[in-house]
Amino acid sequence: MVRRNAFIGGLLFVLFAAAGGPGDRHSFAQAQQSCPGGLRKINVGISVSPPNVVHTPPYVAKALGYFAKRCVDANIVEFNGGTVGTIVAAISQGNTIANLTDISIGRGLPAKQIWMFAPHPPQSYVVGPDIKTAKDLKGKRLSAAGGGVGGFNWLMGREVLKRAGLKVEDAAFIAGDTAGRLPGLVAGQVDAVVLHPEDVYLALRQRPGAHVLVDLSKMMPNFTFTAYGASDGFIAKDPTLLRDTVAAMIDAVRTMYRDKEKVIPIIMDATHKPRDAVEFAYNQITQNCVWAVNTGFNPASTLWTEQHDIDDGDIDPTKHLAFDQIVDIKLAREALAAAGGPTTIGKCKE
Repeated sequence: MVRRNAFIGGLLFVLFAAAGGPGDRHSFAQAQQSCPGGLRKINVGISVSPPNVVHTPPYVAKALGYFAKRCVDANIVEFNGGTVGTIVAAISQGNTIANLTDISIGRGLPAKQIWMFAPHPPQSYVVGPDIKTAKDLKGKRLSAAGGGVGGFNWLMGREVLKRAGLKVEDAAFIAGDTAGRLPGLVAGQVDAVVLHPEDVYLALRQRPGAHVLVDLSKMMPNFTFTAYGASDGFIAKDPTLLRDTVAAMIDAVRTMYRDKEKVIPIIMDATHKPRDAVEFAYNQITQNCVWAVNTGFNPASTLWTEQHDIDDGDIDPTKHLAFDQIVDIKLAREALAAAGGPTTIGKCKE
Protein backbone atom coordinates (compact mmCIF):
# COMPACT_ATOMS: atom_id res chain seq x y z
CA MET A 1 0.00 0.00 0.00
CA VAL A 2 1.45 3.28 -1.03
CA ARG A 3 2.09 4.97 2.23
CA ARG A 4 1.54 8.23 4.05
CA ASN A 5 -0.38 11.39 3.84
CA ALA A 6 2.36 13.86 2.92
CA PHE A 7 1.05 17.30 1.97
CA ILE A 8 2.65 18.77 -1.13
CA GLY A 9 1.68 22.43 -1.24
CA GLY A 10 0.36 23.74 -4.50
CA LEU A 11 0.40 20.39 -6.29
CA LEU A 12 -2.42 20.09 -8.79
CA PHE A 13 -3.95 16.84 -9.89
CA VAL A 14 -4.96 16.21 -13.44
CA LEU A 15 -8.26 14.70 -14.44
CA PHE A 16 -7.57 12.12 -17.09
CA ALA A 17 -10.44 10.34 -18.80
CA ALA A 18 -8.89 7.10 -20.00
CA ALA A 19 -9.23 6.86 -23.75
CA GLY A 20 -10.74 3.65 -25.03
CA GLY A 21 -10.98 2.26 -28.50
CA PRO A 22 -14.07 1.79 -30.63
CA GLY A 23 -15.15 -1.19 -28.55
CA ASP A 24 -15.11 0.94 -25.42
CA ARG A 25 -17.24 3.64 -27.07
CA HIS A 26 -19.67 0.98 -28.30
CA SER A 27 -19.99 -0.50 -24.80
CA PHE A 28 -20.47 2.98 -23.37
CA ALA A 29 -23.25 3.73 -25.85
CA GLN A 30 -24.94 0.40 -25.13
CA ALA A 31 -24.74 1.07 -21.39
CA GLN A 32 -26.40 4.45 -21.81
CA GLN A 33 -29.35 2.67 -23.43
CA SER A 34 -29.53 -0.20 -20.92
CA CYS A 35 -29.14 1.81 -17.70
CA PRO A 36 -32.58 3.16 -16.74
CA GLY A 37 -31.16 5.61 -14.22
CA GLY A 38 -28.33 6.65 -16.50
CA LEU A 39 -24.61 6.16 -15.98
CA ARG A 40 -23.42 6.98 -12.46
CA LYS A 41 -20.32 9.14 -12.28
CA ILE A 42 -17.33 8.40 -10.07
CA ASN A 43 -13.67 9.41 -10.01
CA VAL A 44 -11.18 6.56 -9.79
CA GLY A 45 -7.77 7.71 -8.60
CA ILE A 46 -4.42 6.48 -9.90
CA SER A 47 -1.40 7.05 -7.68
CA VAL A 48 1.11 7.81 -10.44
CA SER A 49 1.09 9.84 -13.65
CA PRO A 50 1.57 8.15 -16.04
CA PRO A 51 0.51 4.93 -14.32
CA ASN A 52 2.71 1.93 -13.79
CA VAL A 53 1.59 -1.47 -15.01
CA VAL A 54 0.32 -2.43 -11.56
CA HIS A 55 -2.05 0.57 -11.54
CA THR A 56 -3.85 -0.30 -14.78
CA PRO A 57 -6.93 -2.38 -13.75
CA PRO A 58 -9.19 0.73 -14.00
CA TYR A 59 -7.94 1.42 -17.54
CA VAL A 60 -8.70 -2.18 -18.53
CA ALA A 61 -12.12 -1.99 -16.87
CA LYS A 62 -12.88 1.14 -18.87
CA ALA A 63 -11.47 -0.02 -22.20
CA LEU A 64 -13.25 -3.40 -22.07
CA GLY A 65 -16.57 -1.90 -21.01
CA TYR A 66 -16.74 -3.43 -17.52
CA PHE A 67 -17.56 -0.09 -15.90
CA ALA A 68 -20.20 0.71 -18.50
CA LYS A 69 -21.73 -2.78 -18.17
CA ARG A 70 -22.42 -1.94 -14.52
CA CYS A 71 -23.77 1.53 -15.36
CA VAL A 72 -20.67 3.27 -14.05
CA ASP A 73 -19.11 6.28 -15.78
CA ALA A 74 -15.60 6.15 -14.30
CA ASN A 75 -13.38 9.19 -14.74
CA ILE A 76 -9.77 8.18 -14.17
CA VAL A 77 -7.78 10.69 -12.13
CA GLU A 78 -3.99 10.61 -12.17
CA PHE A 79 -1.99 11.96 -9.23
CA ASN A 80 1.71 12.71 -9.07
CA GLY A 81 2.49 10.36 -6.21
CA GLY A 82 0.32 8.03 -4.20
CA THR A 83 0.64 9.84 -0.90
CA VAL A 84 0.16 13.47 -1.85
CA GLY A 85 -2.31 15.65 0.00
CA THR A 86 -4.49 16.00 -3.07
CA ILE A 87 -5.42 12.31 -2.87
CA VAL A 88 -6.58 12.76 0.70
CA ALA A 89 -8.49 15.87 -0.31
CA ALA A 90 -10.12 14.07 -3.23
CA ILE A 91 -11.25 11.18 -1.03
CA SER A 92 -12.60 13.65 1.52
CA GLN A 93 -14.80 15.32 -1.11
CA GLY A 94 -16.84 12.13 -1.33
CA ASN A 95 -16.90 11.49 -5.09
CA THR A 96 -13.54 9.75 -5.52
CA ILE A 97 -12.01 6.41 -4.66
CA ALA A 98 -8.22 6.37 -4.53
CA ASN A 99 -5.26 4.93 -2.69
CA LEU A 100 -6.05 5.06 1.01
CA THR A 101 -3.49 4.20 3.66
CA ASP A 102 -3.90 3.14 7.24
CA ILE A 103 -1.80 6.22 8.04
CA SER A 104 -4.44 8.59 6.69
CA ILE A 105 -7.16 6.77 8.61
CA GLY A 106 -5.05 6.69 11.76
CA ARG A 107 -4.52 10.43 11.46
CA GLY A 108 -8.24 11.05 11.47
CA LEU A 109 -9.45 10.83 7.87
CA PRO A 110 -13.04 9.51 8.06
CA ALA A 111 -12.67 6.84 5.38
CA LYS A 112 -12.15 3.11 4.90
CA GLN A 113 -10.42 0.79 2.48
CA ILE A 114 -12.83 -1.06 0.21
CA TRP A 115 -10.58 -3.16 -2.09
CA MET A 116 -6.96 -4.17 -1.64
CA PHE A 117 -6.29 -4.37 -5.37
CA ALA A 118 -2.55 -5.01 -4.97
CA PRO A 119 -1.84 -6.83 -1.70
CA HIS A 120 1.90 -7.16 -2.39
CA PRO A 121 4.43 -4.53 -3.51
CA PRO A 122 5.75 -5.29 -7.01
CA GLN A 123 8.72 -2.90 -6.82
CA SER A 124 12.44 -3.32 -6.27
CA TYR A 125 15.02 -0.98 -4.80
CA VAL A 126 17.40 -0.37 -7.68
CA VAL A 127 20.85 1.13 -7.23
CA GLY A 128 23.80 2.32 -9.28
CA PRO A 129 26.91 0.26 -9.96
CA ASP A 130 28.92 1.58 -7.00
CA ILE A 131 26.47 0.32 -4.39
CA LYS A 132 27.02 -3.31 -3.41
CA THR A 133 25.24 -3.44 -0.04
CA ALA A 134 22.74 -1.25 1.80
CA LYS A 135 25.57 0.14 3.93
CA ASP A 136 26.99 1.69 0.76
CA LEU A 137 23.97 4.01 0.66
CA LYS A 138 25.59 6.21 3.28
CA GLY A 139 26.25 9.62 1.76
CA LYS A 140 24.46 8.72 -1.47
CA ARG A 141 21.56 10.44 -3.26
CA LEU A 142 18.31 8.55 -2.78
CA SER A 143 15.13 9.30 -4.69
CA ALA A 144 12.18 10.83 -2.86
CA ALA A 145 10.17 11.24 -6.07
CA GLY A 146 6.39 11.30 -5.82
CA GLY A 147 5.69 12.89 -2.47
CA GLY A 148 9.06 13.95 -1.08
CA VAL A 149 9.48 13.36 2.65
CA GLY A 150 6.78 10.88 3.65
CA GLY A 151 6.26 9.62 0.10
CA PHE A 152 6.68 5.99 -0.91
CA ASN A 153 10.22 6.35 -2.29
CA TRP A 154 11.31 8.19 0.85
CA LEU A 155 9.71 5.60 3.10
CA MET A 156 11.21 2.62 1.32
CA GLY A 157 14.59 4.34 1.25
CA ARG A 158 14.27 4.88 4.99
CA GLU A 159 13.40 1.19 5.40
CA VAL A 160 16.46 0.03 3.48
CA LEU A 161 18.69 2.40 5.46
CA LYS A 162 17.19 1.23 8.74
CA ARG A 163 17.93 -2.40 7.96
CA ALA A 164 21.57 -1.46 7.32
CA GLY A 165 21.80 0.35 10.66
CA LEU A 166 21.67 3.77 8.98
CA LYS A 167 19.42 6.78 9.54
CA VAL A 168 17.61 9.09 7.15
CA GLU A 169 20.24 11.73 7.88
CA ASP A 170 22.94 9.42 6.54
CA ALA A 171 21.76 9.93 2.94
CA ALA A 172 20.52 12.82 0.79
CA PHE A 173 16.93 12.43 -0.44
CA ILE A 174 16.17 14.09 -3.77
CA ALA A 175 12.55 15.09 -4.43
CA GLY A 176 10.98 15.05 -7.89
CA ASP A 177 8.04 13.92 -10.00
CA THR A 178 7.13 10.25 -10.27
CA ALA A 179 7.89 10.38 -13.99
CA GLY A 180 11.49 11.29 -13.16
CA ARG A 181 12.31 8.16 -11.18
CA LEU A 182 13.74 6.09 -14.03
CA PRO A 183 15.47 8.96 -15.90
CA GLY A 184 17.02 10.13 -12.63
CA LEU A 185 18.70 6.77 -12.06
CA VAL A 186 19.73 6.33 -15.68
CA ALA A 187 21.30 9.81 -15.76
CA GLY A 188 23.07 9.27 -12.45
CA GLN A 189 21.14 12.08 -10.74
CA VAL A 190 20.19 9.64 -7.98
CA ASP A 191 22.01 6.55 -6.76
CA ALA A 192 18.99 4.56 -5.58
CA VAL A 193 15.27 4.53 -6.33
CA VAL A 194 12.18 2.37 -5.95
CA LEU A 195 11.18 1.14 -9.41
CA HIS A 196 8.25 -0.85 -10.72
CA PRO A 197 9.08 -4.00 -12.74
CA GLU A 198 8.78 -2.37 -16.17
CA ASP A 199 11.18 0.37 -15.08
CA VAL A 200 13.54 -2.16 -13.51
CA TYR A 201 13.67 -3.84 -16.90
CA LEU A 202 14.46 -0.54 -18.64
CA ALA A 203 16.94 0.62 -15.99
CA LEU A 204 19.06 -2.52 -16.26
CA ARG A 205 19.18 -2.05 -20.02
CA GLN A 206 19.87 1.68 -20.01
CA ARG A 207 22.40 2.09 -17.18
CA PRO A 208 25.33 -0.32 -17.18
CA GLY A 209 25.95 -1.78 -13.75
CA ALA A 210 22.57 -0.80 -12.28
CA HIS A 211 21.12 -3.67 -10.28
CA VAL A 212 18.42 -4.68 -7.83
CA LEU A 213 19.55 -4.26 -4.25
CA VAL A 214 16.39 -5.63 -2.66
CA ASP A 215 12.94 -6.87 -3.66
CA LEU A 216 10.44 -4.98 -1.48
CA SER A 217 8.07 -7.94 -1.15
CA LYS A 218 10.94 -10.03 0.23
CA MET A 219 12.17 -7.26 2.50
CA MET A 220 8.68 -6.85 3.99
CA PRO A 221 6.58 -9.91 3.08
CA ASN A 222 3.64 -8.88 5.28
CA PHE A 223 3.50 -5.29 4.03
CA THR A 224 0.28 -4.36 2.20
CA PHE A 225 0.90 -2.30 -0.92
CA THR A 226 -2.18 -0.42 -2.07
CA ALA A 227 -5.91 -0.36 -1.44
CA TYR A 228 -8.74 1.67 -2.88
CA GLY A 229 -10.67 3.57 -0.25
CA ALA A 230 -13.62 5.92 0.02
CA SER A 231 -14.83 8.41 2.57
CA ASP A 232 -17.30 7.25 5.20
CA GLY A 233 -19.75 9.75 3.75
CA PHE A 234 -19.46 8.27 0.25
CA ILE A 235 -19.87 4.74 1.62
CA ALA A 236 -23.00 5.76 3.50
CA LYS A 237 -24.45 7.75 0.58
CA ASP A 238 -23.89 5.36 -2.33
CA PRO A 239 -22.59 1.91 -1.39
CA THR A 240 -24.16 0.44 -4.54
CA LEU A 241 -22.06 2.64 -6.82
CA LEU A 242 -18.93 1.72 -4.88
CA ARG A 243 -19.82 -1.96 -4.99
CA ASP A 244 -20.34 -1.87 -8.76
CA THR A 245 -17.16 0.13 -9.37
CA VAL A 246 -15.04 -2.37 -7.45
CA ALA A 247 -16.83 -5.32 -9.06
CA ALA A 248 -15.97 -3.93 -12.50
CA MET A 249 -12.30 -3.72 -11.54
CA ILE A 250 -12.35 -7.26 -10.17
CA ASP A 251 -13.77 -8.34 -13.54
CA ALA A 252 -10.89 -6.49 -15.21
CA VAL A 253 -8.22 -8.08 -13.03
CA ARG A 254 -9.52 -11.56 -13.72
CA THR A 255 -9.38 -10.84 -17.44
CA MET A 256 -5.85 -9.49 -16.99
CA TYR A 257 -4.75 -12.81 -15.52
CA ARG A 258 -6.57 -14.91 -18.10
CA ASP A 259 -6.15 -13.03 -21.37
CA LYS A 260 -2.71 -11.47 -21.68
CA GLU A 261 -3.00 -10.65 -25.37
CA LYS A 262 -6.25 -8.75 -24.90
CA VAL A 263 -4.95 -6.50 -22.13
CA ILE A 264 -1.31 -5.83 -23.09
CA PRO A 265 -2.20 -3.17 -25.71
CA ILE A 266 -4.45 -1.40 -23.19
CA ILE A 267 -1.67 -1.42 -20.59
CA MET A 268 0.85 -0.13 -23.13
CA ASP A 269 -1.45 2.73 -24.06
CA ALA A 270 -2.03 3.69 -20.42
CA THR A 271 1.60 3.48 -19.29
CA HIS A 272 3.32 4.76 -22.46
CA LYS A 273 5.85 1.94 -22.08
CA PRO A 274 7.19 -0.42 -24.79
CA ARG A 275 5.77 -3.88 -25.16
CA ASP A 276 8.85 -5.75 -23.94
CA ALA A 277 8.92 -3.77 -20.68
CA VAL A 278 5.16 -4.12 -20.19
CA GLU A 279 5.28 -7.86 -20.78
CA PHE A 280 8.18 -8.21 -18.32
CA ALA A 281 6.14 -6.38 -15.66
CA TYR A 282 2.96 -8.27 -16.50
CA ASN A 283 4.77 -11.60 -16.05
CA GLN A 284 6.26 -10.51 -12.72
CA ILE A 285 2.92 -9.22 -11.42
CA THR A 286 0.85 -12.24 -12.44
CA GLN A 287 3.44 -14.80 -11.30
CA ASN A 288 3.69 -13.14 -7.89
CA CYS A 289 -0.09 -12.63 -7.47
CA VAL A 290 0.31 -8.88 -7.02
CA TRP A 291 -3.19 -8.12 -8.35
CA ALA A 292 -6.06 -9.33 -6.17
CA VAL A 293 -8.51 -11.73 -7.78
CA ASN A 294 -10.86 -11.42 -4.80
CA THR A 295 -11.07 -8.75 -2.06
CA GLY A 296 -7.30 -8.77 -1.55
CA PHE A 297 -7.67 -8.29 2.19
CA ASN A 298 -5.74 -10.31 4.75
CA PRO A 299 -6.45 -9.04 8.29
CA ALA A 300 -3.07 -10.22 9.56
CA SER A 301 -1.24 -8.24 6.86
CA THR A 302 -3.38 -5.14 7.40
CA LEU A 303 -2.65 -5.15 11.12
CA TRP A 304 1.04 -5.97 10.62
CA THR A 305 1.35 -2.95 8.35
CA GLU A 306 -0.39 -0.70 10.84
CA GLN A 307 1.86 -1.89 13.67
CA HIS A 308 4.90 -1.30 11.48
CA ASP A 309 3.72 2.26 10.92
CA ILE A 310 3.19 2.76 14.64
CA ASP A 311 6.68 1.42 15.36
CA ASP A 312 8.13 3.85 12.79
CA GLY A 313 6.36 6.77 14.46
CA ASP A 314 4.00 7.44 11.57
CA ILE A 315 0.88 6.69 13.60
CA ASP A 316 0.27 7.77 17.18
CA PRO A 317 0.38 4.51 19.21
CA THR A 318 -2.69 5.68 21.13
CA LYS A 319 -4.61 5.72 17.82
CA HIS A 320 -4.29 1.99 17.13
CA LEU A 321 -7.19 0.80 14.97
CA ALA A 322 -8.96 -2.53 14.67
CA PHE A 323 -9.23 -4.21 11.26
CA ASP A 324 -12.85 -3.13 10.79
CA GLN A 325 -11.88 0.47 11.52
CA ILE A 326 -9.49 0.36 8.56
CA VAL A 327 -11.46 -1.86 6.16
CA ASP A 328 -15.12 -1.98 5.15
CA ILE A 329 -15.01 -5.71 4.58
CA LYS A 330 -18.79 -5.91 4.11
CA LEU A 331 -18.63 -3.64 1.07
CA ALA A 332 -15.59 -5.51 -0.28
CA ARG A 333 -17.41 -8.83 0.01
CA GLU A 334 -20.51 -7.43 -1.68
CA ALA A 335 -18.37 -6.28 -4.61
CA LEU A 336 -16.77 -9.72 -4.78
CA ALA A 337 -20.20 -11.37 -4.80
CA ALA A 338 -21.31 -9.05 -7.62
CA ALA A 339 -18.24 -10.14 -9.59
CA GLY A 340 -19.25 -13.79 -9.28
CA GLY A 341 -17.84 -14.72 -5.89
CA PRO A 342 -14.41 -15.96 -4.80
CA THR A 343 -12.12 -17.61 -7.31
CA THR A 344 -8.58 -18.90 -7.64
CA ILE A 345 -6.45 -18.23 -10.71
CA GLY A 346 -3.33 -20.34 -10.72
CA LYS A 347 -1.86 -19.87 -7.24
CA CYS A 348 -3.53 -16.48 -6.73
CA LYS A 349 -6.25 -16.58 -4.07
CA GLU A 350 -6.35 -13.17 -2.34
